[in-house]
Amino acid sequence: MSTIPNPPERRMSFDEQLVESLEKQLGSRPKKDELVDRNILKDDSVAPALQAAKEKLQRSQLEDKLAHALQARPKAEELVQGGILKEEEAPASS
Repeated sequence: MSTIPNPPERRMSFDEQLVESLEKQLGSRPKKDELVDRNILKDDSVAPALQAAKEKLQRSQLEDKLAHALQARPKAEELVQGGILKEEEAPASS
């Protein structure tokens, strides 16, 4: 019966400067709250199953707010009368 020779011992070799650099970078990375505030990460206060619905609702509310603001804006003639636009800057009315 033959014996199986022991496999050669593996050694991991790490560059010390690389290890130190990675540790420094990991130590200085932003906290989760900061990433959420910067809109890089999603807020996990809402269950993942509801996040898509939440985002859809927020977008819909923003669209409604924008549509309302566009309807309430003054007409070009009013801006000319108020001295905000010059007559040549006002769009031609149809």
